[in-house]
Amino acid sequence: MIDEDILTEKDVDLDSAISKLLEQQIVVYNDDVNSFEHVILCFIKYCNHELIQAEQCALIIHNNGKCAVKNGTYSKLKPICEALLDNGLRAKIE
Repeated sequence: MIDEDILTEKDVDLDSAISKLLEQQIVVYNDDVNSFEHVILCFIKYCNHELIQAEQCALIIHNNGKCAVKNGTYSKLKPICEALLDNGLRAKIE
């Protein structure tokens, strides 16, 4: 039986690395096609953002060219990303 109270630095690093591999994000990129209103409504509907969060993400995308709008596992993010793509946004899971 393994004593779970004794963790080495390598164990903690491995756990951290595994968590990072499983945790991904949807990144949305700026375009010249979609309005702020459309982008904001998509974030509210598909990413479950509050209005202020959706507005902030839209502004970050406009000013910086991209923004990570949702974190999670690939299986959780895939349908959300597909919905954003279906609505004309430029998005991908990274």
